[in-house]
Amino acid sequence: MTTPSFFEVEARLDGRAGRTGTITTAHGTIRTPAFVPVGTKATVKAVLPEAMAELGAQALLANAYHLYLQPGDDVVEAAGGLGRFMGWDGPTFTDSGGFQVMSLGSGYRKTLSMDASTDAADVIATDKDRLAHVDEEGVTFRSHLDGSTHRFTPEVSMGIQHRLGADIIFAFDELTTLLDSRTYQEEALARTQAWAARCLAEHGRLSAERASRPGPSGGPSGRPRPGT
Repeated sequence: MTTPSFFEVEARLDGRAGRTGTITTAHGTIRTPAFVPVGTKATVKAVLPEAMAELGAQALLANAYHLYLQPGDDVVEAAGGLGRFMGWDGPTFTDSGGFQVMSLGSGYRKTLSMDASTDAADVIATDKDRLAHVDEEGVTFRSHLDGSTHRFTPEVSMGIQHRLGADIIFAFDELTTLLDSRTYQEEALARTQAWAARCLAEHGRLSAERASRPGPSGGPSGRPRPGT
């Protein structure tokens, strides 16, 4: 018996890039293209999971950064994983935390100066304090909740997302702002590419180590799927 592929293309537009397909997960199939509602802290605000299903949602996405800070990825894991924690039976996604580290720590219109005469992202608005600092290994940031210091690396992000137990997880990336120079944008792209390779390696290691626990699984032979 053959195991179905993680993603199957069902139809294509002749001579164009458009296509439809299906993503197969342990908690159901997602037909693409799909709109995936965001439940940042494991809940879509003001909407019950049952209502999301009735509205036709195929999957829900939660946020690794926010769930790590509150209530904690260990709490979600102890509750049986993200789906059980949020009362959702279908497929789940978690993002890596990269966007939130940038937007809450050094985000355009939030922390950086709005002075359009400069392209340097080190210019901080007078009433703000930069909460995130990027280096080649990862990001050190202060929580927007209580100011405590934390460290995200590709490996840390993968560990958090595995403990959260989503079906599909994202690689940790560095987001840039409108004020960053072209040179910095290129450096950040190279850094993100290197981090993606580290994420894939750590995902493979964790998939083997945590094979008996809920979480993002590997492909038919246990290899990490390219989509995670």
